[in-house]
Amino acid sequence: MENNFMTRREMLHRSGMGMGALALTQLAGSTAEAQQVNSMNPLAPKSPHFPAKAKRVIHLFMNGGPSHVDTFDPKPMLDKYDGKPLPIHLKTERKTGAGFASPFKFQKHGQSGTEVSELFPNVAKWVDELCVIRSMRTELPNHEPSLYLMNCGEQRQVRPSLGSWVTYGLGSENQNLPGFVVMTPFGYPTAGAQSWTSAFLPGVYQGAFIDPNETDVERLVHNIRNNNLSKQEQREQLNLLTKLNRRYQQKRQEESVIEAQIQNYELAFRMQTEAAEAFDLSKEPEHIRRSYGSSAYGRQLLLARRLLERGVRFVQCWQGKGQPWDSHDNLPTHHRNLARITDQPIAALLEDLKQRGMLEDTLVIWGGEFGRTPTVELTGHTKKEEYGRDHNPYGFTVWMAGGGVRKGYVHGATDEFGFRAVEKVVHVHDLHATILHLLGFDHERLTYRYAGRDFRLTDVHGLVVKELLA
Repeated sequence: MENNFMTRREMLHRSGMGMGALALTQLAGSTAEAQQVNSMNPLAPKSPHFPAKAKRVIHLFMNGGPSHVDTFDPKPMLDKYDGKPLPIHLKTERKTGAGFASPFKFQKHGQSGTEVSELFPNVAKWVDELCVIRSMRTELPNHEPSLYLMNCGEQRQVRPSLGSWVTYGLGSENQNLPGFVVMTPFGYPTAGAQSWTSAFLPGVYQGAFIDPNETDVERLVHNIRNNNLSKQEQREQLNLLTKLNRRYQQKRQEESVIEAQIQNYELAFRMQTEAAEAFDLSKEPEHIRRSYGSSAYGRQLLLARRLLERGVRFVQCWQGKGQPWDSHDNLPTHHRNLARITDQPIAALLEDLKQRGMLEDTLVIWGGEFGRTPTVELTGHTKKEEYGRDHNPYGFTVWMAGGGVRKGYVHGATDEFGFRAVEKVVHVHDLHATILHLLGFDHERLTYRYAGRDFRLTDVHGLVVKELLA
């Protein structure tokens, strides 16, 4: 018997609003490439525009804004002006005072002689693998817009994140795991899931959130096992649901949301096969687990390596809930504690990737949304150990390793006090363009048509920084 049920949308179509719906369809349309991606399995591996140096990415995101002048950008002039007014004009978010010399010593390391703070003694052993960008610049001194710009290439409106663009462009090498995984211990950071959103890209490209503070696999990935139905019964249910969704989709060819929903259901079903094993750290040898440490941060970096090894395309590891590096006061204590938590696990990750032959085609990125001022923030504290620094978008440091970057190289510079990038300035858009280039993409060609416009990660900006390439 024919089904004569009519939805409200269908009634409006048949009641003279067909032209309006046609216009809406045009606005919501996508490119032929995007339609092809959505037609079968959007996570299927895809070829980039040209041969790539990097195949996968791990983004070590230090949310809150680590101080570059206390970590990877030494400024001896701050010792001279410690406690004195700086002879430059600083435009800051809050009122700041005199110069604040770093409480941490810097030392040259490796054959490259790159200077690194005492905060990172283990990472410092790997400087000859690092490409340190000391001339980063962003736009605003506020966390949320700067988080969005660093992660999504846009500071005001919701746009797809870097991980979503990479997964959209390359797909995934493992169809039983998400292509893009995000890990944050103890819950969401500031700005929440918008930092790893797929926005108008199909939902299958959104980052899958994991809290690595959990050690039980069934708590790490909720509902990873179905204790009520057999695999065959689940498959039959999913087949019926897919059939209903496909029937609905046939009448709405531009409904990418439906396709994303279908693919998400399929991925969730397939994850039961492999996710439990991938997230089970007991499978790792004792000496490997010991090298990463037992902290939530160490566990997440070891999980990240296991996921990358199993074909996940992009893994982002956040420092923790909120904005931990946001040291407006007590910076000597806060930064020392945060570095102590991350230093050994990051060094272990680099060594692990190197020993497995994965570092050469894995791009490792370290950094936050901005840096911090070379002056003390006036918060009422009188003891130097209680001093802190304000946000600084005008100059900060990001480093990369592996994946075709130039090894043992320091790029650009901030001024003599570390406030503003003045030499070989690299904007966030330039960093994104360079990352995509390392992955085999022309950032101007990796686009998605939405609302009648071809969007891209770098908007209408960005230049590939050739000096950063090996």
